[in-house]
Amino acid sequence: MIKILAACGAGVNSSHQIKNAIEEEMRNRGYEVHADAVMIKDITEDMVAKYDIFAPISAPNCGFEISIPIVEAGPILYRMPVMSQPVFDEVERIIKTLNK
Repeated sequence: MIKILAACGAGVNSSHQIKNAIEEEMRNRGYEVHADAVMIKDITEDMVAKYDIFAPISAPNCGFEISIPIVEAGPILYRMPVMSQPVFDEVERIIKTLNK
C-alpha cells in the first residue's frame, strides 16, 4: 500500500479533491494507494515520516526538510487532462521507484 499525504491551506476542499483524484487515477493504473488530506499548518516531521509521497497544492515551507518525494498537485484542481496528467505521471514514476 502506497501512502500519500495531500495538503492545502484549509485541509477541507482542495486537499480532498487532490486525494480523491490521485486515489482514483492510481487505482485505475493498477496501484494500491491510500491518501489522507490535511491542513498545511498541521504537518509535522513525524506525520510526514508515515507517508511515501507528499502531494501539497503547492510547495510549502513547513520549517523542516521533507524527507519523502514531493509532487505539487495543484494542477489536478483545474480538471484539465493536459495539466493533471503530468502530476499523475510523476506520482506513478515515484511509486515505481518505491518497490512496494
